[in-house]
Amino acid sequence: MDKHTTQSLHESVAYHATELSFMNLNTILQIAAAVIVLVVPGSLHAKSTVDWVDPLIDTHESRWFYFNSACRPFGLVNLSPDTQTKGSWKSGYLYGDSSIRCFSHIHAWQLSGIPVLPTVGAMNGHQGMDAYQSEFSHDDEVVRPGYHKVHLKTYGVTAELTSTTRVGFHRYRYPTTDDAYILFDVGAMLGHGPTVTAEVTRVNDRELVGTTVMQATGRRKRDTPVFFVARFDQDMTSFGGWRDGQIEDIDDSIAGKNVGAFVRFQTDAAKPVLMKVGVSYTSIEGARKNLEAELDHWDFDRVVEESNESWNERLSRITVEGGYDEQKTKFYTDLWRSMLGRRIVSDADGSYADMTTDERRILRVPLDDDGQPAFAMHNFDAWWGSHWSLDILWPLVCPDVYSDICNTSVEMYKNGGLIPRGPSGGNYTFVMIGDTAAPAIASAYAKGIRDFDYELALEGLVKNTGPTGGRYYGGYAKEPTPSAYEEYQAKGYVSRANALSGGHGKAVTSLTLYNAYHDWCIAQMAKAIGRDDLHDRFIQGATNYRHVIWPEKQSAWVREGDGSWKSDFLPREMRFEQDGFCETSAAVTTFYVPHDPMGLAELLGGADAAAKKLNEQFEASVEERFHLPGRSHGNALVDYANQDGTGMAHYFNRIGYPWLSQKWVREVQRQTFGGTDPYSGYNGDEDQGQMGALSALLTLGLFQFDGGSGIDPKYDITATVFDKVTLRLSNEYYDGKTVTIIANNQGPENVYIQSAKWNGEPLQTCFLPHADLVQGGVLELELGPEPNKSWGN
Repeated sequence: MDKHTTQSLHESVAYHATELSFMNLNTILQIAAAVIVLVVPGSLHAKSTVDWVDPLIDTHESRWFYFNSACRPFGLVNLSPDTQTKGSWKSGYLYGDSSIRCFSHIHAWQLSGIPVLPTVGAMNGHQGMDAYQSEFSHDDEVVRPGYHKVHLKTYGVTAELTSTTRVGFHRYRYPTTDDAYILFDVGAMLGHGPTVTAEVTRVNDRELVGTTVMQATGRRKRDTPVFFVARFDQDMTSFGGWRDGQIEDIDDSIAGKNVGAFVRFQTDAAKPVLMKVGVSYTSIEGARKNLEAELDHWDFDRVVEESNESWNERLSRITVEGGYDEQKTKFYTDLWRSMLGRRIVSDADGSYADMTTDERRILRVPLDDDGQPAFAMHNFDAWWGSHWSLDILWPLVCPDVYSDICNTSVEMYKNGGLIPRGPSGGNYTFVMIGDTAAPAIASAYAKGIRDFDYELALEGLVKNTGPTGGRYYGGYAKEPTPSAYEEYQAKGYVSRANALSGGHGKAVTSLTLYNAYHDWCIAQMAKAIGRDDLHDRFIQGATNYRHVIWPEKQSAWVREGDGSWKSDFLPREMRFEQDGFCETSAAVTTFYVPHDPMGLAELLGGADAAAKKLNEQFEASVEERFHLPGRSHGNALVDYANQDGTGMAHYFNRIGYPWLSQKWVREVQRQTFGGTDPYSGYNGDEDQGQMGALSALLTLGLFQFDGGSGIDPKYDITATVFDKVTLRLSNEYYDGKTVTIIANNQGPENVYIQSAKWNGEPLQTCFLPHADLVQGGVLELELGPEPNKSWGN
């Protein structure tokens, strides 16, 4: 073995010895032997970046939108097996289950649709999924980005799934039989709620069309239709349907509540049955156009390869060298997740469904000079928390999609009068609380992503802060709470007396802190655009966080309507969320001042006192690996299982203690996000790429405590876990070609930066301006096992 291989072996053994210190020596020696097999020359196979991704990580308690396999980056179609089909939580594909209920085409924020399953024997679709589900085994399952293969043991059918952006593609290998079926259980309960009504029509012996209408939920307020066109590569021998659990004698169509349909084939074990399913939220004709635009052939393997290439192109924008296989697997899975969940909802021609007003409308995005849609509309969960995850990573790896999502927000403002903080199916959902689009859009502008109407976006963000704006809608509320607006304008905080209607309505202290940060973001964007009037108006609100930090308790706390502090102070309680705080505790929320960390430190008794307090909270959280089980966020001292706690380790950087950021960032990355099996890795709440993006950033050693929303954003630097990282910048948005991060003396114990250089010149600070980074260059770090407290301070 060469010197580098030997060093990698030693480091890998050390890494595993650290991770598995509770195991006996024999176990560690077995691990070492396995590592030797992996690193002996000739035993390694060159891997593409996409080959490192493991979609099965932490799939034991999936959410409906969490697990995806056969889909493209941000694809409208998210085709995957479902082992559970009821509810938003613990639904979709759960690793520990032994039966597959269906393959469905949509796994999105508050959206689902088009469940199908191939079966053999007596047609039993009318009996429901409990009856027709099939056993399967992970032993003969293949799961990778863009592809899923599984054997349905009950029926002896091997199913393969892949997709384009808007078309699902199935290949089923049946045994030789006259009784091969594909069930379309379009009226079934699927994901977030029941199906209101559905329809399936046979167009000819090789095509079906259909519609399902998803019932409104507490979050997505309107019934929402989804349309499909299914085509087969061979003639069906019969078509039929069922209603209310009974097979019904039909000709070419069935429609209504609790209905489903089936097609029957005569099959040969040597010849698979292929099915293409085009999907649209606009119309059947939209689904047909999507199918014809994206999949005009029957070459399944070609689509699998194209999907693989699509993912590989995206993921290879960052390449890494060194580190261990587990770290590479987790990093590229993190990166994959960051580009997975926030789905396209517009058709290939740019048409989309708008439900921001009382009338459902089919609109179309503007066309570019070539007559193509200028951007794609997207469906997404809240921006809540994205300032510490997606808003930082996306400008580096997919600024084009970030631009599309900013354009989506502006388009919805033009249609409905508000910038959304979480749209679903063309609806406003008012998910979570606050004005979380403000840091997202301000961050895009600050980083040079400006191919959207940013002046109109700023107008919308300002409107959102008004009495009828989105800021004062509680979670999923039907109307705002104007009294909360009035109190915030008069006093600079929201008290318990003016709790919002809707979910998280009592989280008035969190709302005050959000408002202060979001006011700062709006002020920064306004200043950069040249709107000094708006800057001067909103920068005053940036200091309002001071009204809810109780210096005597050194903590965020809750104000009563008369201005007094709420009695019975507790920094944390064994609850999902403390009263006054949004899915978190007072102890965590205390450090939620992204835009003014030194100002917060002053309220906590100075930088030394603030660092001591937070360091003690980290030390007390080691045993729980910086997150509490059971979603008991209200009892957290440090919480990396939910958004409001995910910047805590980087606070040290901003108050003159960078070595503590270096220490705790590495510990969080290793302990909280280091898992690579189906039972660990994201700790139960991976909100459409947010925790994946966060984990990727911790691994790279790049972050932005203020969300990157300021006029001159800068990156917080900590040590990457890899020897070398190469980031390929978008030539559409940035002048530079690549950014390279080199970490000398890399090792599990060497987490502290001893010195740094940027483009060969000494770098004395722990920050790197975004403007410098996107010109391209080399960041070289010297690492060691002990902190150098004179560097970066």
